[in-house]
Amino acid sequence: MTMTVDPLAAARAAALFVSHLSADAHPTRPEVTAVIRRAVRAHGGSRGCAADLAAAYGDCPELAARRMRWARHVVKELYGRPSSAAECDRGPADELRSAA
Repeated sequence: MTMTVDPLAAARAAALFVSHLSADAHPTRPEVTAVIRRAVRAHGGSRGCAADLAAAYGDCPELAARRMRWARHVVKELYGRPSSAAECDRGPADELRSAA
């Protein structure tokens, strides 16, 4: 089975993962957008978020599983799939630049 990963959703989830929000939180879309922006800035971009995530949990990824499931669920619920051709044409870098 081949699974396609949406790079923008993955970048958002990584930024949300490294944010200060609790995994028990049920944030709104504006709250999540603001938190993702702050995390991206604080960690030097989406790659920095992913690198900090890997550095913190690389040896024990099972410890991060619950929080990453939460982050991915929040991103999926609040952002879902792009609905217009214009959104589909935008790449992850475009979205994160506009978020910064």
